[in-house]
Amino acid sequence: MAVIKPVYTATSTTPVASGGAIGTVVTPATTRYFAAVAAGDIGETTITIAATSFVDDADAPVVAFPALTASQTYNVYVNGVMQQSSLSTVTTTSLVLDTVDISVGVPVTLEIASFANTVSTITTQPTISTPVITVIT
Repeated sequence: MAVIKPVYTATSTTPVASGGAIGTVVTPATTRYFAAVAAGDIGETTITIAATSFVDDADAPVVAFPALTASQTYNVYVNGVMQQSSLSTVTTTSLVLDTVDISVGVPVTLEIASFANTVSTITTQPTISTPVITVIT
């Protein structure tokens, strides 16, 4: 004897989310370091300024720069003018400028901004529709 099975076909609609709001709070932390180019910093193709040549915002000597993370960015200013990011490299021990066209005594500022304290929260819950399922027999 053959087995008879019922066959059903169904369709459904996709749930839709509407409304809702996300609040984001960004609390950047910025640290600045100051130095002047010294004769010993100028090499054949680059200028390398040791971290220990810098002072911070409180005029305290710098031992090392922080290791940069994905949530941090930096800006370099030479004689008060912001430089392209591709022209410098920062490590924990130094700032390297890809030029030798800077005179001794010119001020250099390194600014590091951290965005690690960024928090996003749902301030208003969204309304999500219920899918409509239609069974076709």
